[in-house]
Amino acid sequence: MKKHLFIITILAVHFTAFSQNKTITISNNLNVDREFETVELTKKSLGLNANSKLESYAVKDIASNTFIETQTVDNDGDGIADVLLFQPKIKASSKQDFEVFVGTNPSASKVVNCYSRFVPERTDDYAWENNKVAFRTYGPVAQKMVEDKIPGGTLTSGIDAWLKRVDYPIINKWYEKATNGTGTYHKDTGEGLDNFHVGDSRGVGGIAVKVDGKYYFSKNFISWKTITTGPIRTSFILTYADWDAKGNRITESKLISLDYGSQLSRFEINITGTKEIAAGLTLHEKKGAIGTNLKEGWLSYWEPIDDSEIGTGLVVPKGNLISFDNHVTDEKDLSNLYGNISVKNNKAIYYVGFGWKKGSPFQTKQEWEKYLSSFAEKINNPLIVKVKK
Repeated sequence: MKKHLFIITILAVHFTAFSQNKTITISNNLNVDREFETVELTKKSLGLNANSKLESYAVKDIASNTFIETQTVDNDGDGIADVLLFQPKIKASSKQDFEVFVGTNPSASKVVNCYSRFVPERTDDYAWENNKVAFRTYGPVAQKMVEDKIPGGTLTSGIDAWLKRVDYPIINKWYEKATNGTGTYHKDTGEGLDNFHVGDSRGVGGIAVKVDGKYYFSKNFISWKTITTGPIRTSFILTYADWDAKGNRITESKLISLDYGSQLSRFEINITGTKEIAAGLTLHEKKGAIGTNLKEGWLSYWEPIDDSEIGTGLVVPKGNLISFDNHVTDEKDLSNLYGNISVKNNKAIYYVGFGWKKGSPFQTKQEWEKYLSSFAEKINNPLIVKVKK
């Protein structure tokens, strides 16, 4: 009798595990090869029961029988993973099958390529990076230092670009050498540098609200929350004090994410008090050339930077880039190329980033804008995921 119960138990466990394994088909409807695009799977989309743990799952390419790098993310901070991420490679106009199963990837990466953190040792920056690009923005201590006329502060909600030229993480290394006096990230010693001036500008994707021809900005972020870091994505939330746009009370927070292989961060702006925002690209000394394509939904700026060149770019999902404003002024740091983006249900979404000539494959304005055009096409035609069983 005990033997029979033992066999039944084994069969039950085997059946349960098997029933939790899924085969998914990913379709690419574009006539271009796709990679470095993140697929998000949830328990609901996979048809798993509520007690399933996404952390227990692995993904295999069925055709090659190879494991695919994955990452789980707890978006709401309740201690339970909400999404399983992976980045498939799909040929043009084709489909590919993957197995999602209870198991462990023996070759899982131990490198956190997509990384972000609060940086209290450098006043109070928040910095983030992937294998291509890095960024930072500034917190309340840096703001107060400026307001109290203490040297070393920064007052801006603009986004700074860190021009890395290596595929490994540099944030901790650069801050360490700057704070312990062994070096500076303003000089390129082979990994890149920070020579991108922000000041009062919007930098790479900071926002503004325009009222009666004038642009209004928030100040520095007042709080932060890191959601995830890992091999595929880092994401975090920045919250800002309420601010005034000529009598309009604006509330603002940003959910920012950066995925592996992308030149552009995704910004999800949660905002009240306006039906439209303007996301800006600084024009610096106005020595560069702008590019615009409202139909495809992108803006670009290509300019010289020291002994090299850089392209910055903004991509907005289809139907949400209303117009642009090449705002040129003699006021210091206030010349920006603005993309005017509609706010729907108190939310606006856009992607923004850069390609540095020394640290990317983009050597010309045309190459950079081709990337932005391709990026726009892909976000408007995402990979299609279907669960087969």
